[in-house]
Amino acid sequence: MMHAFALHSSVMRAVLRRMFASPLAGLLNILVIGIALSLPAGMYVLLQNAQGLVAQLSGTPQISLFLNLGAKADDIDRLQKRLAQHPGIASVEFVSRTQALDQLKQSTGLADVIGGLEKNPLPDAFVIRPKSGEAQALEVLRIELAKLPKVEQAQLDSAWAYKLEALLKFGRMVVLILASLLSLALIAITFNTIRLQILTQRDEIEVAKLIGATNGFIRRPFLYFGALQGLLGGITAWLIITASLLLFNHQLDALAQLYASQFSLHGLAPADSLSLLLFSLYLGWLGAWLSVTRHLSQIEPR
Repeated sequence: MMHAFALHSSVMRAVLRRMFASPLAGLLNILVIGIALSLPAGMYVLLQNAQGLVAQLSGTPQISLFLNLGAKADDIDRLQKRLAQHPGIASVEFVSRTQALDQLKQSTGLADVIGGLEKNPLPDAFVIRPKSGEAQALEVLRIELAKLPKVEQAQLDSAWAYKLEALLKFGRMVVLILASLLSLALIAITFNTIRLQILTQRDEIEVAKLIGATNGFIRRPFLYFGALQGLLGGITAWLIITASLLLFNHQLDALAQLYASQFSLHGLAPADSLSLLLFSLYLGWLGAWLSVTRHLSQIEPR
């Protein structure tokens, strides 16, 4: 156990010496990886914050049913009983024409103007709170309720929020595609870095094979190098995202005060941060494994 630990420790020290033997090239590689990873990760953070803002603004979805002006009390009673028995409806609130007009007077401050009207132009209405908050289910329910007798119009009050939510889903797809493409690019960067190292150490590898070193022993430092480079790139990406959010929040604070709001951008959650670091480490290891497997088989002692 101690022997294996000492062996891996010595390999890691050798990898660190090799990485910082040419610090400028190593730092540039790490910076490129960090910037590339920060792009999809930063977009993911912005989408998460936007999703939270949508949920905060939209609140509980409601469907407003506006009845025909000719709807009578019996029609309203039958419709209310039918709505109360609907399996997709959590609660139903009836708003009479008189009540709606009184609320309009209080909310607009135009009591004198509204009082001068010859008759009440507002219809009776039902305010419905559905059980499901899914956008597609709400739209299906709205269409169904719009076909009920004496219903003039069915309006989904949070329709704009669900349209924005659909846009956020599209954004998540864009982030996924961008992350996939940049992941391939990072694997290619590591692949090329390890290839150059193998070519510069070709003579050492041949000597190691002559004295009986296995491919696994020769491969290990290159894999450690790729994994460490990927991990440092992930840490750089995390630092870029964190610093960017601090700058954004500094500007948002001044803007939020003008609108009496307390909205601020939240950074990566601990689980997301850990996922970013592990993913970057894996990409570095994968690029190194592909490169060393490809080129090590071509090197044989002469």
